[in-house]
Amino acid sequence: MRKATKGYRASRGNLWRQMKTTLVRGRAFAFRDRRAKKRGMRTLWINRLNAACRMRGMRYSHFIAGLLRARVELDRKMLSEIAIDDPRTFDQLVELARKHAPKPAPKSAAVANS
Repeated sequence: MRKATKGYRASRGNLWRQMKTTLVRGRAFAFRDRRAKKRGMRTLWINRLNAACRMRGMRYSHFIAGLLRARVELDRKMLSEIAIDDPRTFDQLVELARKHAPKPAPKSAAVANS
């Protein structure tokens, strides 16, 4: 336990009760924040993709729906990297998604069903 609390300030690294409490809390935070980091990264990738799609006149949700229909199996991390590092390839992906995107329902049909 002393090894794990090496470098902690004041009594947190010296007194057993403080050491134990600090160690348990620190490990709980580490467990929680490893998952929060993954969530944060996915949010970042989605924000980057949304910005790149908007620059090309397409919404993120339509882009993802089009890629799913086109059976493109790239995850959001790779799509984000492509958008940053290789804009030409991303342009091609946007065109592919645009071609396969679901067609919007006519407005008159939506009003008639209501």
